[in-house]
Amino acid sequence: MDSTTATTRAGDSRREALQRRLDALIRENRFTIAVVFPLVGAVTLVASAEGLLPPALSFDPLLILFGTLVMRSPLVVGLLPRIGRRALACLGLLVAYAYAVEFVGVRTGWPYGHFEYGVDLGPMVAGEVPLGLPVFFVPLVLNAYLLTLLTLRGRAASTPLRLGVALAAVLAVDLVLDPGAVALGFWAYEPPGPYYGVPASNYAGWLLSGAVAVVLVDLAFDRAALLDRVRDCEFVLDDLVSFVLLWGGVNALYGNPIPVALAVGFGAALARTDRYDVQFLRTGLPAALDR
Repeated sequence: MDSTTATTRAGDSRREALQRRLDALIRENRFTIAVVFPLVGAVTLVASAEGLLPPALSFDPLLILFGTLVMRSPLVVGLLPRIGRRALACLGLLVAYAYAVEFVGVRTGWPYGHFEYGVDLGPMVAGEVPLGLPVFFVPLVLNAYLLTLLTLRGRAASTPLRLGVALAAVLAVDLVLDPGAVALGFWAYEPPGPYYGVPASNYAGWLLSGAVAVVLVDLAFDRAALLDRVRDCEFVLDDLVSFVLLWGGVNALYGNPIPVALAVGFGAALARTDRYDVQFLRTGLPAALDR
């Protein structure tokens, strides 16, 4: 064995050991990450919007970003073994595209409609777009795509069906997200639209940006290898559980029935994946009770 081969194998062994530790960390804290964080987040965000928290804690951007990163962690750790050069290139293009279309949207109102941010979401790029935009946007597309693969099963081999269903799932995600975000004051459209303050132009914009995003995600991964990982990694969709609880909860507290119904629909689709059962609940029980 030459030195190059030995070095490569040693590096692979270290990566595998790190992946096992990360998997174990997420697995042992699934309930806290996927259920406790979003429920606390929903209550905290609504309390901030209603002026029930001290100004120092209300919509604290670091807390928002920290909570989002924690809820994203199962998705990131779950996909990590399938992130190669191709995936990095495609996801890098998706990040660049997300920034570009958001800059255009803020400055011109195209393609989403005229809107302004009303809450500090952390550092801003050029004072206009949140630096953390990829953390907020890209995982939504990944979650929709992974759920599509699992629910379509063998039919996911059809490219038009796979991409079409994934795009529909991305649009459904925003039909839940945007009304809640507008209710909280994260951003506002001018003039307000008929769907809980959101204009139809926003969804035309999401149709465009979602199509680009879904195609890039589809190109990023070897689908067979990705599906194997998704099937074997029981926590990879926990971030979507967090999304359902957080934004479904916010919409419920503001009395938005259609977004709540869509969030329930996502919950039903997740339940059909057979990974949210008694074992999932046990990860949230104190050791003394789980005997």
